[in-house]
Amino acid sequence: MDFKNKTVWITGASSGIGQELAIQLANLGANIILSARSVDKLEQLKTRLAKGEHRVIALDLAKPEQVLQHVKSAINEIGQVDILINNGGVSQRSLFLENDFSVYRQLMEVNYFGLVALTKAILPSMVEQGSGSIVSISSVAGKVGSKFRTGYSGSKYAVVGFMDCLRAEVADKNIHCLTICPGSIKTAIAHNSLNEQGVAQNKPEQSIENGMNVSIAVNKVIQAIAKQKDEVVVGQGLSGWAPTIKRFFPGIFNRLTAKTNYK
Repeated sequence: MDFKNKTVWITGASSGIGQELAIQLANLGANIILSARSVDKLEQLKTRLAKGEHRVIALDLAKPEQVLQHVKSAINEIGQVDILINNGGVSQRSLFLENDFSVYRQLMEVNYFGLVALTKAILPSMVEQGSGSIVSISSVAGKVGSKFRTGYSGSKYAVVGFMDCLRAEVADKNIHCLTICPGSIKTAIAHNSLNEQGVAQNKPEQSIENGMNVSIAVNKVIQAIAKQKDEVVVGQGLSGWAPTIKRFFPGIFNRLTAKTNYK
């Protein structure tokens, strides 16, 4: 796939994987729609992008009904969207027995319902134009479970299942569906992860700090889009191999995760 002059909509574009996706895809000639809650950060990022027809559209994925309504009303003005990258999301680092129930609602609203709402708003125009790519960033935690991730992993498993079903439904409509499952990528995800009260823990995590460089990870994502893959795990070390280990050695994997005691 040639990204030149393609319109790419990216959520969670104000930092981490989303920000790097915007930079690399703009360098490849794409026109970027930047979405997140922070308009100031998006406007700053927009000035850093290679020349193109870029725009900022603020979205709060925690309010999926508003996302659905706002995007549906804006889609005619925006015009053709060639690639939607559902990247926005939030993680969690807390034990089930200690979590407020509201934490699970918060994670599902942002990671799952926000993603479904935006896809629902954009997909009909892709079907009408006869082409498009829906790319959803799940997680290795959407393929395997571990301690401290009951809410996050549950929401990311939901994304994997949603994308599997959507891929089957639009296979005859020339719509490409790609699920990306990142492992430990060096971003601010650990700092922003929710604790048992649903508040960002604001502290680092060794596995993330030692994770794959975000620019390398994003390059792999872009290659997967270009090759129109269905599902790709992006990670190094144990975080990259975890789904394979779980598949072939489930008993060993489950015993290992039970012994793991880091957040």
